[in-house]
Amino acid sequence: MLSRKYRFHSRGGVRYTYQNGKTIRGSKISLVFAENSRKKQRFAVVVSKKVLKSAVGRNRIRRRVYEAIRLEHPHITAPVDCIFVIYSKEVATMEFMELRNLIRSLIQGAEIV
Repeated sequence: MLSRKYRFHSRGGVRYTYQNGKTIRGSKISLVFAENSRKKQRFAVVVSKKVLKSAVGRNRIRRRVYEAIRLEHPHITAPVDCIFVIYSKEVATMEFMELRNLIRSLIQGAEIV
Protein backbone atom coordinates (compact mmCIF):
# COMPACT_ATOMS: atom_id res chain seq x y z
CA MET A 1 0.00 0.00 0.00
CA LEU A 2 1.10 3.54 -0.68
CA SER A 3 2.88 5.23 2.25
CA ARG A 4 0.84 7.65 4.37
CA LYS A 5 3.11 10.59 3.53
CA TYR A 6 1.97 10.39 -0.10
CA ARG A 7 -1.76 10.52 0.72
CA PHE A 8 -4.12 13.40 1.44
CA HIS A 9 -4.69 14.19 5.13
CA SER A 10 -7.57 16.62 4.95
CA ARG A 11 -10.52 17.44 2.75
CA GLY A 12 -9.19 20.92 1.92
CA GLY A 13 -6.60 19.59 -0.51
CA VAL A 14 -9.14 17.28 -2.12
CA ARG A 15 -11.60 20.16 -2.52
CA TYR A 16 -8.89 22.37 -4.06
CA THR A 17 -7.91 19.61 -6.51
CA TYR A 18 -11.51 19.07 -7.59
CA GLN A 19 -12.06 22.81 -8.15
CA ASN A 20 -8.79 23.69 -9.88
CA GLY A 21 -7.67 20.39 -11.39
CA LYS A 22 -7.99 18.81 -14.79
CA THR A 23 -9.77 15.51 -15.41
CA ILE A 24 -8.88 12.56 -17.58
CA ARG A 25 -11.47 9.80 -17.92
CA GLY A 26 -10.68 6.16 -18.50
CA SER A 27 -13.02 3.24 -19.01
CA LYS A 28 -13.54 2.51 -15.29
CA ILE A 29 -11.48 5.17 -13.49
CA SER A 30 -10.97 8.90 -13.90
CA LEU A 31 -8.01 10.98 -12.72
CA VAL A 32 -8.33 14.51 -11.37
CA PHE A 33 -4.95 16.22 -10.98
CA ALA A 34 -3.55 19.64 -10.11
CA GLU A 35 -0.06 20.95 -9.44
CA ASN A 36 0.90 21.69 -5.84
CA SER A 37 3.63 23.65 -4.07
CA ARG A 38 4.61 20.89 -1.64
CA LYS A 39 7.43 19.45 -3.80
CA LYS A 40 5.93 15.95 -3.55
CA GLN A 41 3.01 13.98 -4.90
CA ARG A 42 -0.21 13.29 -3.00
CA PHE A 43 -2.83 10.73 -3.95
CA ALA A 44 -6.40 9.88 -3.02
CA VAL A 45 -8.80 7.18 -4.14
CA VAL A 46 -12.53 7.90 -4.07
CA VAL A 47 -15.05 5.07 -4.27
CA SER A 48 -18.69 6.12 -3.95
CA LYS A 49 -21.45 4.11 -2.30
CA LYS A 50 -23.15 4.17 -5.69
CA VAL A 51 -20.35 1.96 -7.00
CA LEU A 52 -20.54 -0.64 -4.24
CA LYS A 53 -22.78 -0.58 -1.17
CA SER A 54 -20.49 -2.71 1.00
CA ALA A 55 -17.73 -0.86 2.90
CA VAL A 56 -15.61 -4.01 2.74
CA GLY A 57 -15.83 -4.01 -1.06
CA ARG A 58 -15.07 -0.28 -1.34
CA ASN A 59 -12.03 -0.67 0.92
CA ARG A 60 -10.81 -3.61 -1.16
CA ILE A 61 -11.01 -1.49 -4.30
CA ARG A 62 -9.20 1.35 -2.53
CA ARG A 63 -6.38 -0.94 -1.35
CA ARG A 64 -5.91 -2.44 -4.83
CA VAL A 65 -5.72 1.00 -6.45
CA TYR A 66 -3.29 2.31 -3.81
CA GLU A 67 -1.03 -0.68 -4.47
CA ALA A 68 -1.07 -0.01 -8.22
CA ILE A 69 -0.27 3.66 -7.53
CA ARG A 70 2.62 2.63 -5.26
CA LEU A 71 4.15 0.61 -8.08
CA GLU A 72 3.78 3.50 -10.56
CA HIS A 73 4.85 6.22 -8.09
CA PRO A 74 8.63 6.13 -8.84
CA HIS A 75 7.90 7.19 -12.45
CA ILE A 76 6.03 10.35 -11.44
CA THR A 77 8.36 13.34 -11.27
CA ALA A 78 6.06 16.38 -11.10
CA PRO A 79 4.70 17.62 -7.74
CA VAL A 80 0.99 16.98 -8.26
CA ASP A 81 -2.12 16.12 -6.32
CA CYS A 82 -3.97 13.19 -7.90
CA ILE A 83 -7.42 11.86 -7.13
CA PHE A 84 -8.48 8.58 -8.70
CA VAL A 85 -12.28 8.37 -8.89
CA ILE A 86 -13.62 4.84 -9.31
CA TYR A 87 -16.98 4.53 -11.04
CA SER A 88 -17.15 0.82 -11.87
CA LYS A 89 -17.35 -2.10 -9.44
CA GLU A 90 -15.45 -4.22 -11.96
CA VAL A 91 -12.22 -2.77 -10.51
CA ALA A 92 -12.65 -5.12 -7.52
CA THR A 93 -12.46 -8.26 -9.68
CA MET A 94 -10.31 -7.29 -12.67
CA GLU A 95 -6.79 -8.65 -13.09
CA PHE A 96 -4.21 -6.61 -11.18
CA MET A 97 -1.99 -6.10 -14.23
CA GLU A 98 -4.98 -4.74 -16.15
CA LEU A 99 -5.70 -2.33 -13.28
CA ARG A 100 -2.05 -1.26 -13.17
CA ASN A 101 -2.02 -0.65 -16.94
CA LEU A 102 -5.21 1.40 -16.64
CA ILE A 103 -3.66 3.59 -13.95
CA ARG A 104 -0.41 3.88 -15.91
CA SER A 105 -2.30 5.06 -19.00
CA LEU A 106 -4.15 7.71 -16.96
CA ILE A 107 -0.87 8.98 -15.48
CA GLN A 108 0.76 9.11 -18.91
CA GLY A 109 -2.29 10.87 -20.34
CA ALA A 110 -1.96 13.52 -17.64
CA GLU A 111 1.69 14.01 -18.69
CA ILE A 112 2.93 14.03 -15.09
CA VAL A 113 5.51 11.31 -15.73
